[in-house]
Amino acid sequence: MFNRLFGKPKQDTNALTSLDKLNETLEMLEKKEKVLVKKAAAEVEKAKEYTRGKNKRAAIQCLKRKRLYEQQIEQLGNFQLRIHDQMIMLEGAKATTETVDALRTGASAMKAMQKATNIDDVDKTMDEINEQTENMKQIQEALSTPIGSAADFDEDELEAELEELEGAELEEQLLQPATTAPAAPVHVPAGKKPAPQKRTAEEEELADLQAEMAL
Repeated sequence: MFNRLFGKPKQDTNALTSLDKLNETLEMLEKKEKVLVKKAAAEVEKAKEYTRGKNKRAAIQCLKRKRLYEQQIEQLGNFQLRIHDQMIMLEGAKATTETVDALRTGASAMKAMQKATNIDDVDKTMDEINEQTENMKQIQEALSTPIGSAADFDEDELEAELEELEGAELEEQLLQPATTAPAAPVHVPAGKKPAPQKRTAEEEELADLQAEMAL
């Protein structure tokens, strides 16, 4: 347990130290490569000058040195590729280690929570909740049940009485004379009587029906 707790920071420190060392080496190789490139270019310029001066032997010596510099440049390039590859592998391994450690921590936390939550306790709690819910339903049903004189009322009788009231209300509406809107006042000149208004066919039929029902 303690090795796992104290081992992770040490591993992280070693990984970071290794990455820093690789970065420093890579910067050093890049600087050397730039210097060699400049030297190779300088040898080419010297070879051109010796060529213009008809000094063939000196020009060839410059080209030989240029080739040596180019070989060193190629070698430094291969070193840089290896360092890049090592850095990528190290960063990937570090990410993998951190991922595994995070998963391990999550699994430990889940295991601890499962230990704290016993399945028997969960079942017992659910049984208590179901029992309380059933008791509450029974209490609500008991409170909604009629008591006293209201419990003696017959629902069928009450419905029959309601139907009688509805029938009487409908009959009363049929017997009640139809109401018409008051006619607008007609202006009659002084000295003349207003002519009697002629009733419509519907009004005459309504009057006849009322007379028959009155008999």
